[in-house]
Amino acid sequence: MARPAAVSAVRDGGQGQVLPTPVAGPDGNSLAATRAWALARLAEPLTLAGSAAHAGVGVRTLNRRFQAETGTTPLQWLLTQRLEQARELLESTALPVGLVAARTGFVTPDSLRRHLLRRIGLTPRAYRAHFTRPPARTDRTDR
Repeated sequence: MARPAAVSAVRDGGQGQVLPTPVAGPDGNSLAATRAWALARLAEPLTLAGSAAHAGVGVRTLNRRFQAETGTTPLQWLLTQRLEQARELLESTALPVGLVAARTGFVTPDSLRRHLLRRIGLTPRAYRAHFTRPPARTDRTDR
């Protein structure tokens, strides 16, 4: 409360008078353990409150630190990670789309479809058809 009364908030030239308190730990990744924890649980329902509890901070602090460290919100980061894992499964396996959705934390195949269509512009079936290479042939007839 004393800061606004004691000093001007802005110096000449647009510089701030008070330096912001750094939010990252000494290694620059104070939420790295929480991100790793979330990555290991992509198939599970994850909440902001649960992530904040894992990080040992409140939800608002988690949001603020997450934004500072990653440039995005925790929920957008989680969605991106789930979509990346879904893309990997679609490319590398023949799992049904419903199982891919379940393994990556999407409640329904339609949810995966909507998010993939919005982010990539392709449905899961079209994505798989476009990015899956046919298996290499093992029967060589040119011997």
